[in-house]
Amino acid sequence: MKRIKVNLDKKISTSYDITIGSDIRDRIGLMIMKDYPAGRYVVITDSTVAGLHGRAFMDTMKAAGLTIDLIEFPAGEKSKNMETALCLIKKLFDLGVDRNSLLIALGGGVVGDITGFIASIYMRSVPYIQIPTTLLAQVDSSIGGKTAVDLPEGKNLLGTFYQPKAVFIDTKFLETLSDQEYKNGIAEIIKYGVIDSEDFFQAQESGIEALKNRETSHLLKLIEQSCRIKKGFVEIDEKDNGIRHILNFGHTIGHAMEAESNFTMPHGYAVALGMIAISRICEKLHNLSVNETRRIEKLIAAFDLPPLIPTEIPTDGIISRLHGDKKKKDGKVQFILIKNIGKPFWNGGVDRSTLVATLEGMRK
Repeated sequence: MKRIKVNLDKKISTSYDITIGSDIRDRIGLMIMKDYPAGRYVVITDSTVAGLHGRAFMDTMKAAGLTIDLIEFPAGEKSKNMETALCLIKKLFDLGVDRNSLLIALGGGVVGDITGFIASIYMRSVPYIQIPTTLLAQVDSSIGGKTAVDLPEGKNLLGTFYQPKAVFIDTKFLETLSDQEYKNGIAEIIKYGVIDSEDFFQAQESGIEALKNRETSHLLKLIEQSCRIKKGFVEIDEKDNGIRHILNFGHTIGHAMEAESNFTMPHGYAVALGMIAISRICEKLHNLSVNETRRIEKLIAAFDLPPLIPTEIPTDGIISRLHGDKKKKDGKVQFILIKNIGKPFWNGGVDRSTLVATLEGMRK
């Protein structure tokens, strides 16, 4: 097992450990009992994860001596809304959950986001722990304290910054992950390579087959490095006011596509398309070499992530969604761009004609 400390504003009370390992579920229960005592524990999960891991996880937690309950909600991004949040809050109240209780998010990004959001507002906050079961959540959404629900106008528009008490990452959960969900996580790992370093990007290029085959030792290395990259940005900019924006490479356009698809497009697919679009824009406007653009597109294609925007997602709709982006400044959408692989930057925006031409060029 590996442990990575996320140090926030030098405040011991808000810093926490990310524990990473393979087949460590039995030890997770013991660590929770020892390090995070509470009068009651409640696992929040979705209907898919409950069926795959719910009973085994609860048995492990109970064997460790925890008083624990489980509540679930329908799986999928469409459940990430205030209606679901209020329904779960009602169930917590009925169970007698109070501020001496601790919530456990067992699942992917939707579960983690909505559990963190509820934990931040229920009784003016209760503590929570993240146990991500998808690759995407393990390398991204479980770390950093962003919580949210979606609104009809866009993704993650209602939320808080609220850090978990701990994150436990077990690669054993990934054995039951669908190919689509697995590729969602791969897109995020590719993003880290693009924004962080040539070396990490090369490690992904040379390890394509190992990652495709879900080889444990290779996965552990990529997950650990991804977590280290993200925790570095979070420590510097916990509330996402500046440098942490770099983590949104490919996401600004990707989120717009997701919302315009009514959240039927998987997150990783949207991010992959967003990375391709931004790379092509950087090639046109900021002298990113053709070779670097092609390397990014080739790595994305190696994992069968989509290279083309579906015809049912109109360009005008994507552009319109961009105007609702949370990170606008002075009315301009902020895009994370790259000079080279491993050298990101951001500016005041990209002109509409370049955006339209780039998006339209990704339909052929």
